[in-house]
Amino acid sequence: MLTLQPITFGEAREFVKRHHIHHLPPVGCKFCVAVSLDGLVVGVAIVGRPVARGLDNGWTLEVTRCCTNTTRDVASMLYGACWRAAKALGYRRLVTYTLKSERGTALIAAGWRVLYETRGGSWNCKGRPRVDHHPTEQKLLWEAI
Repeated sequence: MLTLQPITFGEAREFVKRHHIHHLPPVGCKFCVAVSLDGLVVGVAIVGRPVARGLDNGWTLEVTRCCTNTTRDVASMLYGACWRAAKALGYRRLVTYTLKSERGTALIAAGWRVLYETRGGSWNCKGRPRVDHHPTEQKLLWEAI
């Protein structure tokens, strides 16, 4: 049976390092949650401040990583738990991004909706050079409802 459980940020980061397809673990968080199956962690979600400055208003959080070992129903369980926890902490909005090429089935199952499509692209610029370690395709911004 799938069970929600607490997890430390360090443990969640290690899970993401081992299992996430295209992202490294984030550098910070507000809270993390895990799902286990028979005592073994099969998925984690890391929730933090929104990466986009325009969304960082003090009332909004972002699921910065949702990562599973492909066990069915885990991602939707994590997204639902994150929204319930964020609301319980007094937050009014929870968002996340997916690649445009991803279906978003877990988010739809958890009751989220797409708000809009981003342009995508690199964050590298002349004034602040960066090396892209993530996909630069367009993304969808989702919101918990």
